[in-house]
Amino acid sequence: MRILLFVATNAAILVVISIVFRVFGFDGILAENGVDLNLQALLLMSAVIGFGGSFISLAISKWSVKRSMGVKLITEPGNDTERWLLSVVTRQAQAAGIGMPEVGIFDSPQPNAFATGMNKNNALVAVSTGLLNGMSRDEVEAVLGHEVSHVANGDMVTMGLLQGVVNTFVIFLSRIIGFVVDRVVFKTQRGTGPAYFIVSIVAQIFLSIIASMIVAWFSRRREFRADAGAAGLAGRGKMISALRRLNADQTPSALPRQIAAFGISGGKSQGLRSLFMSHPPIEDRIAALEAAPFNTG
Repeated sequence: MRILLFVATNAAILVVISIVFRVFGFDGILAENGVDLNLQALLLMSAVIGFGGSFISLAISKWSVKRSMGVKLITEPGNDTERWLLSVVTRQAQAAGIGMPEVGIFDSPQPNAFATGMNKNNALVAVSTGLLNGMSRDEVEAVLGHEVSHVANGDMVTMGLLQGVVNTFVIFLSRIIGFVVDRVVFKTQRGTGPAYFIVSIVAQIFLSIIASMIVAWFSRRREFRADAGAAGLAGRGKMISALRRLNADQTPSALPRQIAAFGISGGKSQGLRSLFMSHPPIEDRIAALEAAPFNTG
């Protein structure tokens, strides 16, 4: 169903952009300025590249993170901690209405955890050794609830779709800007001149920065939902305690960039850099839980 949504979103974007360009007459405006560009073909190419990369990244997310993070899957619990982890995730997955995720542990001094996978019934939830050693079981339970909530909310697919959309627009608009400058400003008559490639690259860099800010903003909103989900699965007090413990930690994040957005801790940042952070400030997350109108314990 989520793969179908992925494809349907892709097709809908192509249709909407094509209609917008026809309604506002952008095709004619470009033609009047000597830009003989097939917008439909360019849009299709942009969508294939933009969504293709996002889809491949999502499809191999579990495999790649297991290798890059050295995740040890708990298939046969070898101690009380592993048995407890499996029992908590099993209970939370049932409460959230999803299939049992794979559960793993990765070696890192930072207290962190993440969830990944392209299907909410075939996901992976992993916790760090630093999390297990530095938090109480109540706090670890809340962190697990946060990650299970990410899976139940379909955040991995949602972020993949959003990344595909912004990738498509970045590629599409940067090529149009390059063509316009090349033909209108530098008067290239046939084909494309050096200005097209230079301007396209510069425009793509600039638009990618804006796109990253949009994706990061959405990711921050998604963290509040996962926190609320964790409060419902484990208890509000446990989640607030876990966040406070994370706030006191100063260890740099060890998660790879492609899964950092799905970790429990997103690091600390101030100023302009905060616009590109995947996680909101922990103080804001605690305040949101404290102000929540529901009773989660």
